[in-house]
Amino acid sequence: MKQEPRSTPPPSPPAPHLPDAGHRQALWIFGYGSLVWRPDFAFSDSRVGFVRGYSRRFWQGDTFHRGSDEQPGRVVTLLEDREGCTWGVAYQVRGAQVSEALKYLDVREAVLGGYDTKEVTFHPQDAPDQPLKALAYVATPQNPGYLGPAPEEAIATQILACRGFSGHNLEYLLRLADFMQLCGPQAQDEHLAAIVDAVGTRLPCFCPTKQAVTLI
Repeated sequence: MKQEPRSTPPPSPPAPHLPDAGHRQALWIFGYGSLVWRPDFAFSDSRVGFVRGYSRRFWQGDTFHRGSDEQPGRVVTLLEDREGCTWGVAYQVRGAQVSEALKYLDVREAVLGGYDTKEVTFHPQDAPDQPLKALAYVATPQNPGYLGPAPEEAIATQILACRGFSGHNLEYLLRLADFMQLCGPQAQDEHLAAIVDAVGTRLPCFCPTKQAVTLI
């Protein structure tokens, strides 16, 4: 049964502390989940690229954007991984855009999403030897929405069942997979690919072929 989005957000955790970020004249913000296709804040520049030392995992629960209290969705976070590499988009905000972007993201990512902030080193695709420092929103095991690891098959089943205020959890997965394909063959994410494959084997069981396109 289709779930109606909640009219009020969940209880708000304290907003993350951003040392000196609000006083900067320019700042790069790294997006590796929904921010790659829907930043929803004004920015001056954007660049596709990657961060090393992290892997992307669908280990964060979402009870607002892509799920509900009864059926939390699955969204991504970053896991420290010495051999890892995560592709995404870095957005540069300048001047008044800095405080406006951080104010918006504190609600979207921290208050509603349960994410904290971390500084990462971003390598632009067109100039990987000219890295940039960027701010990333990361969900840690300490936040109440954290779900942790699960088999890709179980994650796929959960994604297919969940919908939130921002849409179906399946849309989130497929848009992220589309972004990775646009980055080219060098952009690998075995965890994401395994979940997409698992969804492909389960989708007919959840939704007849004629209705599949209406899921998202």
